[in-house]
Amino acid sequence: MRSPTTILTGAGSGIGRAAAVLLSRLQHNLVLVGRRLDALEQTAAICSSLSLCISADIAEPASAEQIVASTLKRFGRVDNLINNAGFAPLVEIDKTKPAIVEEVFQINALAPARLIARSWPHMRTQRSGCIINLSTLGTQDPFPGFFAYASAKSAVNLMARSCANEGREHNIRAFAIAPGAVDTDMLRGNFPASSVPADVCLSPESVAQMIVDCLVGLHDARNGETLFMSKQRGVW
Repeated sequence: MRSPTTILTGAGSGIGRAAAVLLSRLQHNLVLVGRRLDALEQTAAICSSLSLCISADIAEPASAEQIVASTLKRFGRVDNLINNAGFAPLVEIDKTKPAIVEEVFQINALAPARLIARSWPHMRTQRSGCIINLSTLGTQDPFPGFFAYASAKSAVNLMARSCANEGREHNIRAFAIAPGAVDTDMLRGNFPASSVPADVCLSPESVAQMIVDCLVGLHDARNGETLFMSKQRGVW
């Protein structure tokens, strides 16, 4: 049986690393993408399947072509795309400078769009594929300070719907997963445990499991939807 090939951004830590480990157990060929090659290699070392590590800044428009071309050269196809990388500065609206808006949207919205657009022709030719965009509960009710971040992430929710609608005839599925607080380095860069205790946070592994569940078809009835998650409410 052919092993599926999965591109995973933000694979050097947190949700990305947890998802890589779970997918490796399902014998996915992994394309691990992130800025730090050493972190990607650490992820690859704890995975049990074939991995290609690509050090890239997804905020750079040319990176999407590089990532997809490298994937095809190594594995010959693109079965799944997981847009997991994120950038979430906590900034009040009146302190949100143009450069912050630019970087937030480049990483959280434009990079996923470019990767989807570059992967799409190959999924369409294969007549199969799955796209998963990591979003945030903040797209439902933004926390103060996430003016730019929540706005950018709301774009990937609609991208999932668009991909599901346009991809239905090509057997391409798409989902957005929008967790609340997840106990990762990115969260702790904004909120210490004194303000957001670990016991109210989701674990990276629980979000990773939702990614896998979407990939393997457990949520196909919700193709195109945004699946919200929190420690208190579960999934809705």
